[in-house]
Amino acid sequence: MREPADLLSGLALGAFRLNGQFLQVADGLARPAGLTAAWWQVLGAVLYEPLPVAGIARAMGMTRQGVQRIADLLVERGLAEYRPNPAHRRAKLLQPTAAGRESVAKITPGHHAFADRLVAELGTEGAEECLQALQRLSTALDHLTEQP
Repeated sequence: MREPADLLSGLALGAFRLNGQFLQVADGLARPAGLTAAWWQVLGAVLYEPLPVAGIARAMGMTRQGVQRIADLLVERGLAEYRPNPAHRRAKLLQPTAAGRESVAKITPGHHAFADRLVAELGTEGAEECLQALQRLSTALDHLTEQP
């Protein structure tokens, strides 16, 4: 039986590897649309509602500074824009422009094709089990890191 420290290390290393694998896949899907995985991630966070940079960072598990850098690049390239935030004068809201939405839409066919291949590899039940395990792990980490 493994020790808790070994299990934690295995979970962390597995998550780091999985993150790298997902970023590689996402970069491959986003590249034909002229985006990077990080740009897609930030645009995806605001597709349905504009958010402040700090809100995007929380939702995506990114640093506020990293999101700010990407948001500024997206605005500079005409893929997103800042809007006034009625709840906070200094924390503007980021939203995609029409060009940003078009770029994300170009990813959809490749995303669907890769999703079909992945679910075929795992089986629908296996994919559901993986998703549930990841959600349980994330919830446990949230719970443990929220405590003083």
